[in-house]
Amino acid sequence: MISSNVSGQKTKKNVSILGISAFYHDSAACLVQDGRIIAAAQEERFTRKKHDASFPRFAAEYCLKAGGLAAQEVDYVAFYEKPFVKFDRIIHSYLAYAPIGILSFLKAIPLWIKEKIWMKELIAKELHYEGQILFTDHHESHAASAFLPSPYQEAAFLTVDGVGEWTTTSFGIGRDNQVQIHGELHFPHSLGLLYSAFTYYTGFKVNSGEYKLMGLAPYGEPKYVDVIFREIIDLKEDGSFRLNLDYFNYCVGLTMTNGRFEKLFGGPPRKPESRLTQRDMDLARSIQEVTEEIMFRMAKHVRKETGLRNLCLAGGVALNCVANGRILREGIFDNIWIQPAAGDAGGALGAALFVWHQYLGNERQANGTTDSQHGSYLGPEFGREEIREFLVTQKIPFTELSESELPERMADLIKLGKVIGWFQGRMEFGPRALGARSIIGDAQSPQMQEVMNLKIKFRESFRPFAPSVLRERASEYFDLEGESPYMLLVAPVAQIQRRKMTDEEEKLFGLEKLLKVRSSIPAVTHVDYSARIQTVTEEDNPVYYRTIKKFAEKYDCPVIINTSFNVRGEPIVCSPEHAYLCFMRTNMDYLLLGNFLLEKKDQKPLDKDIDWLKEFELD
Repeated sequence: MISSNVSGQKTKKNVSILGISAFYHDSAACLVQDGRIIAAAQEERFTRKKHDASFPRFAAEYCLKAGGLAAQEVDYVAFYEKPFVKFDRIIHSYLAYAPIGILSFLKAIPLWIKEKIWMKELIAKELHYEGQILFTDHHESHAASAFLPSPYQEAAFLTVDGVGEWTTTSFGIGRDNQVQIHGELHFPHSLGLLYSAFTYYTGFKVNSGEYKLMGLAPYGEPKYVDVIFREIIDLKEDGSFRLNLDYFNYCVGLTMTNGRFEKLFGGPPRKPESRLTQRDMDLARSIQEVTEEIMFRMAKHVRKETGLRNLCLAGGVALNCVANGRILREGIFDNIWIQPAAGDAGGALGAALFVWHQYLGNERQANGTTDSQHGSYLGPEFGREEIREFLVTQKIPFTELSESELPERMADLIKLGKVIGWFQGRMEFGPRALGARSIIGDAQSPQMQEVMNLKIKFRESFRPFAPSVLRERASEYFDLEGESPYMLLVAPVAQIQRRKMTDEEEKLFGLEKLLKVRSSIPAVTHVDYSARIQTVTEEDNPVYYRTIKKFAEKYDCPVIINTSFNVRGEPIVCSPEHAYLCFMRTNMDYLLLGNFLLEKKDQKPLDKDIDWLKEFELD
């Protein structure tokens, strides 16, 4: 095992490190060779099980193939947390509450004893690996994933999630090739678990529905903020806090909240898939504002303690792009960089980089402007001949576009109101589609949000879509300083782009606000005039950039809709086959696979297709 205090090993060259995260949420693998990130992917993309937490054998197989390695050629395997320490926390929690929690105990412990605690043996067995296996602390992995790929030679870091072994929040300093944790909060006092408790209570699935809660928040009023601060959380000025555990059941129970929580907020949890009420929207708004305030105070404290101008963020709560946007707007730090795979999947990358830099003592040079994550395009890629072979073998009609004609053809289809499945280059690592596995459309269309939600994504109508915008023109449409390449910052739509609402429209409440035109880009403008932005550069994604640029040249708008290429309950597509099936099972008009354009009207219906909406678990 290794920790931040063990470093300075003799530097080696031609070293390959396979990072692994598994068994909690979004298992993943990452390959680092001589400090370069070669490949990274989540297991869900291969197994088609959303948030697959099983051992990432397929993701590891892909990473090894991308690096041209057999498992036995890997120098180190790095696991993103310490199973024995985590097991110690679980046992202590059950003992503290015994005999309460016996059902949860009987469900959890056998799996730990049989498999999870013996991680070294499991890794060796699954990978057929006989080399050295190292273990980092969970939040060390997060810290390493936040700082080591970042553009900065020196930066503060802040990691916030549900819980690792014992830690739920950490902060510290990254300098050169080292990360050092200076302060921590410990279980059961957790911002991630607090947010998940409200996710559960409002009827969404824990560990996957938190972004729905964030999207629902603008429809509500912050009427429960005072109640939360008075009854549930004791928040200090430095962002540290203690939760009133009388209201929660997550320490040893099978649910997140209990009867006392229900009494405080006026009833039982919302049943999944049932009608959303104003109470649900108000709860979403309230916990979102509480979360933003906590993150704001934490960031201020980190700046005060470290004195540094740059901040790096990771951990599941760093995916709360609204809170990230507030930290940026408040000007606490000059620059912010957020790990695109901020959750546990990114722990695989962090563990591998930690071993290379901090354990082996290898130098690190940042250039101050660009990160080392290659736009997070780290997943599988399918070449032109591979795609052609798939299409020809399956007798799928297509038109092949030249590189010069592709951008204009796609721009014209977007302007015609067509919905397009976009499959280009290497798959993204992390939860956001970034123009490699995306569904795109016209942000100027007042109907496009409803069309995409109900006819393409088969998801709740209240959920907003994100804009992709040319980096150099982002400030014309959004109040954003700098860039947001990983779609992890929310910023307001610029005043000049907004439409003045009528008096009647201003009085609308809750879901009545939905589908009202608020700006020149209504399909990506949320009801509070916010947008979750992806800034696009030619360097990171040339085909995507040139398409948006051509759309801007012809139709005077450098913004399009970008949503993930999947339907509700399904992981983002990985292969051409996944993309084609998703295309055929939805009302998408076109599918672009590399340079091959497929039109829906030319396709034959799928033969004996499964009841695919039941195949994927709704989340």
